[in-house]
Amino acid sequence: MLGEPHDLPHEFPMLAHVIDQRTESDPAFAELSEQYHQIDDEIRHLELAGSPVSDQALSSLKLNRLRLKDRLFGLLTR
Repeated sequence: MLGEPHDLPHEFPMLAHVIDQRTESDPAFAELSEQYHQIDDEIRHLELAGSPVSDQALSSLKLNRLRLKDRLFGLLTR
């Protein structure tokens, strides 16, 4: 769906407290989390504004978001 939230607490509600703890205590996690949120914000902006962007460019952004999400999930569940 267009404009649907994909921030980490929405994606992993059962890990919301762990996300907060890791963001404050682990600079590497915080950096990856920030990258994830920046890409997510860009995707949402492009979708909601109807900005002209190629399907390939949008797919690339979404793939990067997915890769970051997988990395972050791995860090959260170790």
